[in-house]
Amino acid sequence: MWLEILGTIFSLNTFEAAIRLAVPIALAAMGGTFSERAGIINIGLEGMLLTGAFAAVLGSYFTGSAWLGVAFAVLASAMSAALFGYFTIELKANHVVAGVGLNILALGLTTWLMQVFWGSRGTSPAVTGVGRLHIPFIAELPIIGRLLGRQSPFVYIMFILIIGGWVLLFKTPLGLRIRMTGEHPEAADSLGIKIRFIKHFSVILGGAFCGFGGAYLSLGNLNWFSMNMSAGRGYMALAANIFGQWNPLGGLGASFLFSFSDAVQMRLQGLDIALPHNIIQMIPFVLTIVILAGAVVKARPPAALGNHYSPGK
Repeated sequence: MWLEILGTIFSLNTFEAAIRLAVPIALAAMGGTFSERAGIINIGLEGMLLTGAFAAVLGSYFTGSAWLGVAFAVLASAMSAALFGYFTIELKANHVVAGVGLNILALGLTTWLMQVFWGSRGTSPAVTGVGRLHIPFIAELPIIGRLLGRQSPFVYIMFILIIGGWVLLFKTPLGLRIRMTGEHPEAADSLGIKIRFIKHFSVILGGAFCGFGGAYLSLGNLNWFSMNMSAGRGYMALAANIFGQWNPLGGLGASFLFSFSDAVQMRLQGLDIALPHNIIQMIPFVLTIVILAGAVVKARPPAALGNHYSPGK
């Protein structure tokens, strides 16, 4: 029995599923990285993911194009992030409270809009989704081919976006301004950096990343939207961001850890083991709590994270 369990946990199928499941978590984690590097605590990643997942299906439903649905998702999540930024930056609302409020708003609004458009609170009708890509050269490789040879385009785009996000944040003048805003806004202001613009830009960019991750949930992984489809992945992304030390690459690594645990619990449910399925399903969330608790103790967040600074620019 134990050999069967270990074989299931460390099989190529489990690792392949972990790569797929990491997409929304890693993209939302990078969204949190940009927001929090600029000093804005972003608890609203869950709501932004959910908004993106709904908008993707809505866009695909009315246009018949999956990729236009993705564009709808990115735009909708960016708009929800702009709303969050308005409350936290302009109105100086508590970041955590505003983020929780956004999550509640997204859950209620998407549930209500499902009834408006489709007369259902459960799931939407099936729409045109984004299929998988088959890359011949990679697919021929022994192990890599199984893992990356035939994946959703979202997977490949995720790697490109995360590498690009890391370059933007750590290798460009704009990235330096973002990091200065989150560390020493007074010093950044004295150098003429437009603090409010940087904060708004970072939050909205983070929302766009969440929108892309949400679109994967509904159009890359499935072809429909269901109520509360994000299912806690935004909170996993928050933990991955902290565990990854506010670095897109670190967040990607932490996201793989969470997605691997999620893939394991799904595979274990198919085995005849003496554990209730409810206990098995708790594995990713227990891991999230444990890692988040440990990471918060050891992590060094941006110095001005959660602070309100009004340069008047």
